[in-house]
Order: sequence, then structure tokens, then C-alpha cells
Amino acid sequence: MQVVTLGPEGTYSHRAARAVDEDVAFRESVSAIVAAVDNGEFERGVVPIENSIEGSVTETLDAIADAEIAVTEEIVTPIRHALLAQSANFDTVASHSQALAQCRSYLEREYPDANLEPVASTAKGVEYARDDPTVAGIGHPDNAGEDLTVVAEDIQDRSSNSTRFLVVAPATARTTGGGKSTVVVYPNANYPGLLLELLEAFAERDINLSRIESRPSGNRLGDYLFHIDFEAGLYEGRATEALEDVEAIADDGWVKRLGSYDRRHVVD
Repeated sequence: MQVVTLGPEGTYSHRAARAVDEDVAFRESVSAIVAAVDNGEFERGVVPIENSIEGSVTETLDAIADAEIAVTEEIVTPIRHALLAQSANFDTVASHSQALAQCRSYLEREYPDANLEPVASTAKGVEYARDDPTVAGIGHPDNAGEDLTVVAEDIQDRSSNSTRFLVVAPATARTTGGGKSTVVVYPNANYPGLLLELLEAFAERDINLSRIESRPSGNRLGDYLFHIDFEAGLYEGRATEALEDVEAIADDGWVKRLGSYDRRHVVD
């Protein structure tokens, strides 16, 4: 089963995707990955959803809200950032914007005059460093290969740095079994107490919300949809009851059940 994720080869997304299948194809954006799964080109896709330092990946939130897909698994992988270059003499650091942000304190302290250049992925930054001796990339130390030097290891601002990835699949693969579920709620309404009503639907049934995040609906200014992760399977009666309440609250909008799933850890 071929899986598609952020490329090129060597990204952290690639490391997570290999936990699903060794046959990995690449795209250069999250939206392209989700679209490739949505249109049936691939059976599975792996996309980053949240980093422990920088928070949610908004491109992923927006892409999965717009697509008719399922979430079938969560993969958590540790992030070990290293500074990779042809030598210690460089004036630009190129990497994914999230990686640059995750190493902000180190870069400000050690390379305050360096130009920080965001690129499509960590692997793209490493490729850039291979082609240009004035550039350093940020990536996993294994990506140095034989032609780059590991200038410094573990440069992320926090040693606990890790990223959650979601495995997305066609909507027909959606399941109700698993310890965690994800839904997207568009109330198409705005009144005092709306968010409280949504939260109470879960709290009254002793369901823990592990994440709730609002994103602009794109329909009008001040109009939002909500991404909700909760710790219960859709097969559970309490989850069914909670979502019935949520659907009643969002009667003028919609509720998208992306599915239930379990978590897997990918060790370094």
C-alpha cells in the first residue's frame, strides 16, 4: 500500500510514513497530500497535525476540513534537529518554517546574523545545503550523509520536541473503533454561550477533549469552525450521545466525523 507524504526523501514526515508502509511517494504540500487521498490516487497519506513546541499545523487543519477523508491512525515521532552544512562557514540557514521556529533560541544565540530562509521541508533545506556551501540546513542528523557535516545536534529549543502526524485515508476507510476520535464542527452560528454548549456536550458525559481549535470558515469574517479531538471511540454510547447534542447545536451547519483511531509511537 503506497503512502504519500511531504517530500523529498528524508523529511520527518517520511520517517513517520515509513511506519505505515515502506513504499512512500512525495508531494510538496499538505493540501496536495490530502487531495491525492481524497481523489483516490493514494490509499493513505501522512500529514503533520501538531508540534509540541509550535502547536497546530494550520494547513493540515484547513485541508482535512475541506476534504472527504478519514483519519485512521495517529503517529507521534520525536524531533531531533541538527544543523547540517558543508562546513561551519555559512551565512544562511534554510529549513521548514516550523523547524526554524522550533530552533529559534539556538539560532538567535549562536547565529544571530544568519539569514533564516523558509523552504518547503526540512529535507529541502538539507538539499539546499548540499548544493550551496554558504547554506546550512536543519534536519535529522542521519540526513547529513557523507557530504555534509553535523555542525551541531539537538538544537531544538526543548528536548521533548515531538510531532503528531495523522494517517488519512479515503472516507470509506473511516472506523468507529479506537481510543481517540476527531470531528470538525461548523455551527454556522455565533451567539453567547455557543462554545460552552459544545464543550458541555462532552463534559456532561465525562469525555476528555485533548484538543479544540477554531479556524476561520472562509465564508465571512468572524465565522469559525472547530476541530475537536476527544478521548473516546465513536463506537461508545457516550460519544454518540455527545455528537447528537453537537449536531443539534450545529443544526444550521454541519459536523464531520473523521473517525476513531489509536496512537502509535515511532522511536528514533
